[in-house]
Amino acid sequence: MSTTQDALPGGAPRPRRAGGPLTGVRVVEFAGIGPGPHCAMLLSDLGAEVLRIERDEGTAWPPRNPLLERGRAVLTLDISTDEGRERSLAATDHADVLIEGYRPGVMERLGLGPDIVTARNPRLVYGRMTGWGQEGPLAHSAGHDINYIAITGALGAIGPAAGPPVPPLNLIGDFGGGSLFLALGIVAALLERERSGQGQVVEAAIVDGVSHMLSLCAGLAASGFLSLQRGQSLLGGAAPFYRCYTCADGRDIAIGALEPRFYKELLDRIGAPPQLHETQYDRSSWAACSQRLAAIFATRDRASWCQLLEGTDACVAPVLTLEEARLHPQMAARQTHVHRDGVPQPAPAPRFSRTPGSIAPTSSGEVLLSSWLSAAR
Repeated sequence: MSTTQDALPGGAPRPRRAGGPLTGVRVVEFAGIGPGPHCAMLLSDLGAEVLRIERDEGTAWPPRNPLLERGRAVLTLDISTDEGRERSLAATDHADVLIEGYRPGVMERLGLGPDIVTARNPRLVYGRMTGWGQEGPLAHSAGHDINYIAITGALGAIGPAAGPPVPPLNLIGDFGGGSLFLALGIVAALLERERSGQGQVVEAAIVDGVSHMLSLCAGLAASGFLSLQRGQSLLGGAAPFYRCYTCADGRDIAIGALEPRFYKELLDRIGAPPQLHETQYDRSSWAACSQRLAAIFATRDRASWCQLLEGTDACVAPVLTLEEARLHPQMAARQTHVHRDGVPQPAPAPRFSRTPGSIAPTSSGEVLLSSWLSAAR
């Protein structure tokens, strides 16, 4: 499919960006929050042409996000009106993918449900993003990341033994179990369409995705190797060789020396008692070992420990702020963060050897939709 972007002032064509692996794929995103926009951002970064349809509701919530909403053409419509619905249908008639994140039944009530849209465009991949899923007793209830990961068992395993669980931002639910699973489903459906010639509905529910993400922990818990109880989990901070410690300057360092040879290297380099290595997987010794290591790490500042340990097989990294992370030599070497329009943001990921992704310029939804309709004539 050909794509047409805005003209620059004076009528000069805007330079085309390098083609990513999804070049030629057209996406209509019905604006929402969290995982839906992130999925659309991922597809845009990989070359897809994204038209974001926003509802003019006169509200400042949520605030605009220059990272999550990048790479789009934006078109504001009142999709509850006949005119807004017809323009939305015209866009989806010429799209490959639709993304929506409303509660079950909302798109159907608007006349934009999958039965209507795919009858007009049988090749359309219709992506649905919800927290609870399309059915079940909670399907029509409001919720957010913290609620979805709570009922999966993930939240209950995160945090110290004393006190309630600690929400891990909204990374596990919205983005891990949500947008990434929706993006995978969409790309898989596009691949299948090459064989069948038919689109289909892709339903991604955060509770489903997070449950999949728990596979490692659930499998190891069943064998007795790993506990999902807070304060007892090897991967949850209970083990002295897989947790964070505070250094002399009040900054933190992360230790991930799971394997015995890596733990031994850590102990040797920091001058810890060798007996700690002998009891690495003795859970009864973990509290005492953690105290010994905490006392050692409290004797130097974080920079000194990083100079001694970072880049070795001791599996050590500093716990950085986002601003510090952008400047870390490893992140800088990979150009993990880039500046676009004066805003630091993550570079497209994953990376491709022949068809690298790129950040598309923001453009006019009116212009993009006109180009889609013109190309179809």
